[in-house]
Amino acid sequence: MKIGFIGLGIMGESMCENIVKKHDGAVYCSDLNKAQVAKLAEAGAVACESNVEVAQNADVIITMVPKSEHVKAVYTELLPYITEGKICIDMSTIDPSVSVEVSEMIKAKGAQFADAPVVKSKPAAINGTLGVLVGCDEELFPVIEPILKYMGCNVIRMGENGKGLVMKICHNTLCAEIQNGVNETLLLAQKMGISPEDYHTAISYGGAQCFYLDAQWENIANENWATAFSLENEHKDLGICERLAAEQGLDIPGMKNAKAVYNKGIEAGIGKEDWRATYKIVRGDYDA
Repeated sequence: MKIGFIGLGIMGESMCENIVKKHDGAVYCSDLNKAQVAKLAEAGAVACESNVEVAQNADVIITMVPKSEHVKAVYTELLPYITEGKICIDMSTIDPSVSVEVSEMIKAKGAQFADAPVVKSKPAAINGTLGVLVGCDEELFPVIEPILKYMGCNVIRMGENGKGLVMKICHNTLCAEIQNGVNETLLLAQKMGISPEDYHTAISYGGAQCFYLDAQWENIANENWATAFSLENEHKDLGICERLAAEQGLDIPGMKNAKAVYNKGIEAGIGKEDWRATYKIVRGDYDA
């Protein structure tokens, strides 16, 4: 089986590299950044000049691109080269409705489609320990699960097309709400003379222990905003959640509070920094 990978960004680069290391067969790759393509070629992938070249050669096409419009553009470009029996797996985080639209477009060609967004960030992508949330036909899941396990150690089917993305948006929204609570209370503790280290230790004794705090308190304490998962990407995900909630007639105040913080981050021009940089927004660094 020949695998193609389109989109070698912060996450896609390491995801593709894990496929190259673990898959017994050719792996074709493409990206707008030709330096990234060359880097993957050095790791053993077959460098392609275009997305079309990937689609022409691969049995399974994996995409990992930033936004809904990018996913639509990629699959519209590839559609003439999507033949019966091919499998397309989009691992981007986009609007579920757009993913369902793309799935219908692909299935009309006699091919198969899955949305399979990932959770966790760059270190897990490097280590192949991502969580993968899948939306696809039930009979397709056991076919693609071994491929997804090249990249992640936890793979779960959430339901039909679009449901992996619904779950990803719920996950990331919860992360942002947890993050907001950590940022607010950590800041208060510091203002009252408690160190970030002691705050972290004390929280670990009780029910508020969480992965975000465990993973990020030292980075926050050291003012390290180097990007593993960008503020602008989480802002995008909260925007999707806002639209989904509106469609369902739901009022989700925690999400709104978190999104207001992210809105300020985008306005402050720090969207490219890591999502933990929202701590600076809560701290008031960019207040007029």
